[in-house]
Amino acid sequence: MPEKVRSFISVDVTERNLVERLVGVQQALTRAGVDLKMVEPENLHLTLRFLGEIDIQTLDAVSEVVKSIGLTPFNVSFRGVGAFPNLRRINTVWVGVVEGEENLRGLSVKLEPGLRRIGFQPDPKGFSPHLTVARVKTGKNRDRLASLIEELSEYEAGSMTVNSVRLKRSVLTPKGPTYSTILEVGAGG
Repeated sequence: MPEKVRSFISVDVTERNLVERLVGVQQALTRAGVDLKMVEPENLHLTLRFLGEIDIQTLDAVSEVVKSIGLTPFNVSFRGVGAFPNLRRINTVWVGVVEGEENLRGLSVKLEPGLRRIGFQPDPKGFSPHLTVARVKTGKNRDRLASLIEELSEYEAGSMTVNSVRLKRSVLTPKGPTYSTILEVGAGG
């Protein structure tokens, strides 16, 4: 049986000041007494495409697709905290993208034809640029969480320059996922 690799394509958040401001959001959420699983600071990223469990041959083909996107650097700025699917039933807490949203959509669109050619179906949810900061574990203090999200709806988290896209491996562990970079494609390469 061939090895399967749980993987995704992302833009990682590595700008230190931005990471610190995002951790500040997480700390505010923690103080609300809500039962959340925070995304580890080193795991903060924008998912361009979740691929799921794929075999090594498919992973090689995905690598070629990622290499072909032709990235030009651009800025992304983050503002506002929100939730999926909505404030009445919160599963995921995210920080929104303001500047750079169209560029991120453009990267997602560039990936799709190559991914379809190698057998991936379009994502039924479509692409929605956002940065996940926490996942809800239980309904404890959910009303307080919804109020806090509303209070943070205009929070300015900061910005970064996108100059690479990464193909990542995700290994699920009892403590949460661990990510490693399989391939990094920089601007112009």
